[in-house]
Amino acid sequence: MSKSVPAFLQDEVSGSVMSVYSGDFGNLEVKGSVQFAVDYVESLRELHVFVAQCKDLAAADAKKQRSDPYVKTYLLPDKGKMGKKKTLVVKKSLNPVYNEILRYKVERQVLKTQKLNLSVWHRDTFKRNSFLGEVELDLETWDWDSKQNKQLKWYPLKRKTAPVALETENRGEMKLALQYVPEPNPGKKPPTTGEVHIWVKECLDLPLLRGSHLNSFVKCTILPDTSRKSRQKTRAVGKTTNPIFNHTMVYDGFRPEDLMEACVELTVWDHYKLTNQFLGGLRIGFGTGKSYGTEVDWMDSTSEEVALWEKMANSPNTWVEATLPLRMLLIAKISK
Repeated sequence: MSKSVPAFLQDEVSGSVMSVYSGDFGNLEVKGSVQFAVDYVESLRELHVFVAQCKDLAAADAKKQRSDPYVKTYLLPDKGKMGKKKTLVVKKSLNPVYNEILRYKVERQVLKTQKLNLSVWHRDTFKRNSFLGEVELDLETWDWDSKQNKQLKWYPLKRKTAPVALETENRGEMKLALQYVPEPNPGKKPPTTGEVHIWVKECLDLPLLRGSHLNSFVKCTILPDTSRKSRQKTRAVGKTTNPIFNHTMVYDGFRPEDLMEACVELTVWDHYKLTNQFLGGLRIGFGTGKSYGTEVDWMDSTSEEVALWEKMANSPNTWVEATLPLRMLLIAKISK
């Protein structure tokens, strides 16, 4: 069991949210193409993505007919921060030249389970970045020994497809139970605030990102608090896609009205050497889109997640259990 108090229940709110999907997807037409090449360097055990240039991109600034484009790559299904690489931004150009190599430390056999997602974005300092198009290569059937495949090639940019594909992709499930205890110490004066208990029991059918290897753990944050102090996690369980954790996390400082504003974010990660790869997660709350009067991206619970939170709020001092499908999340950035 682990216990902590979310910072926002200590009159402090911090909620910056970053996302692999943050940005505008429908505002600009997708046009133009990107020139790049991929190669696996056996001696370094690295995938190299050589991004050469783009041409005829859409103009984010229609009046001046220009964009500030950069290229971003992911190895799917890992959409975590570790899997993201990007080039420098080229200012005021619809035909930017990069000539940059984006490198991934990855075993060759692992690439057979992955796709390379390369997308082009307009960098906006004040607003959300704008999506200019993407290309996706399925690496499962890629011929790494073909000299032709190592050559630079032009690929037409396409509309966004990744979020839909990822949302429907099976990321496994989590079996858990929640309990709200309004008065942990009845009769005590002054009255104590309530506690939310989160019992992470097990996960089922987790996806394998590294061949047959998996070493998973669960991390919990109570949003809008993204400070390290409020983060709790289970131990890592290796060598199984059905890990049993049986770990209870306790967060105190909850008044009944805070249940409307807060959200339990549970994320499952695969720990490998010095990196953690995101597998899937849950956001359990009322899913109102708002927290303490502010519109927030993370208050986006599914109907099943909302149903569990409602049941907990309506059944104090009682464990309520569910098995929920893990999904892709906008990951909340950890603040100090």
